[in-house]
Amino acid sequence: MTAALRPLLSPPSRVALGLVLLTLLAYCDNFSGVYLFDDASVIPENATIRHFSTALFPPTNGTPVSGRPLVNLTFALDYASAGAAVGVYHVTNLLIHLLAALALFSLVRRTLELPATALRYRAAATEIAGTVALLWAVHPLQTESVSYLAQRAESLMGLFYLLTLDGLVRALSTGNRLWLAASTLACLAGMASKEVMISAPLLALLFDRTFVAGSFAAALRQRTAYYAALAATWLLLAAEMIHVGNRGNAVGPGLKIDSWHYALTQCHAILLYLGLALWPHPLTFDYGTTTFTTWRDVLPGALLLAALGLATLYYIRRRSAFGFVGAWFFAILAPSSSVVPLAKQTLAEHRMYLPLAAVVLLVVLGLDAAGLRARRTALLAAPLLVLTLLRNADYVNGVTIWEQSVARYPDNPRAHINLGTAYVNAGQLPRAVDQFQAAIRLDPTIPEARNNLGVAENQLGQTAAAAAAFREALRLSPGWDKPQRNLDDLRHAHPELP
Repeated sequence: MTAALRPLLSPPSRVALGLVLLTLLAYCDNFSGVYLFDDASVIPENATIRHFSTALFPPTNGTPVSGRPLVNLTFALDYASAGAAVGVYHVTNLLIHLLAALALFSLVRRTLELPATALRYRAAATEIAGTVALLWAVHPLQTESVSYLAQRAESLMGLFYLLTLDGLVRALSTGNRLWLAASTLACLAGMASKEVMISAPLLALLFDRTFVAGSFAAALRQRTAYYAALAATWLLLAAEMIHVGNRGNAVGPGLKIDSWHYALTQCHAILLYLGLALWPHPLTFDYGTTTFTTWRDVLPGALLLAALGLATLYYIRRRSAFGFVGAWFFAILAPSSSVVPLAKQTLAEHRMYLPLAAVVLLVVLGLDAAGLRARRTALLAAPLLVLTLLRNADYVNGVTIWEQSVARYPDNPRAHINLGTAYVNAGQLPRAVDQFQAAIRLDPTIPEARNNLGVAENQLGQTAAAAAAFREALRLSPGWDKPQRNLDDLRHAHPELP
């Protein structure tokens, strides 16, 4: 065997190869389908991705690319190669997820090989890290961040978050300060991808203090320039947030839901996320704007969160690795699952993309402590992989995934609207009309329901009813051009209409 081939056959390389192949298997039937939910506003309706000169200036109307120039640039690259065909966008989403899984494998393995943890875990570091990365990569809870094109923002941010910490641990383990520069660049890229990245500099400092430096002061003293550079990346994030404002009236104060009720809702949300991490069924694409208003409704979740939070603080104080893992979970969830209202979605499974790694790591380490080797724990990947394959089948035509959302959250008018749109695309017009009317009954103020109802009624030949629906959509949203265009086209085809 030549020296050049030996690295390819090393245990970490074999584990990495297996990780890639099994993740590809989990998403092997994920390269077709239709645009879902916000996908249309991100790709076919997003004029900024059609030219590289505008790619770094995404729209500021609250779409998933608003204030996220790097995400928008990746969509522009896809558009340049394949236009609006969905396949290439799925390929890129999967590639990002694969790279994130490899980064997680590297981060966990190298952390377990640091002096602070090597005595307990060095011999099994590759095995444990491979199991953690595999279970994380094929877990069905990740499908929303991978199979839903618009959530590339979550997975791309996740990749750069992991690369930020992986660069740090490589620098700490090898002494090569070029890795600190790579870590800083990854952090900057993450800030250009999604606001959740805001906690990365602080988590990097906590990692250093926990596993190497021993104290915050020592970490700052030994790597002053590095942490100053990480802090400077906040300037880019601040500029993006100021430019976008409240993301199209979807974030921050002045919304229908206040911070207190949003925080109560997150007590339920995080308990739900933890449950889905351990038992990923049923998954729901759109939870709507579910809101809880009293402590009594969320008491179990609040008590569990309080216990987990106190345990995290206790272990952080003791400079324990468990404190860092707990901080990972809470710090990454905090921007979307604390007190800052996100009116468009109060619950969303994609928010667990990175926090899921903390849950998986604790499960694998817990089973290892109980005597179950990680390679046996890795067998859990088989049922998870099958569930991911089944979940990805729901994304193919849009009907199934929206039928599930309506069945599980029937009071969600947005799910009814999107199911109606899926029915229109499938040629099931009477069913579409029923769904749009259901949405109107739930919330008569939504102009999209009226406009889409008009489209369906027009295709059914009910021109008078269609015209009335378009006029009502215009009354509800006078500046919206879609119902005006639809009404103009209808009048042109039927001059007898008033």
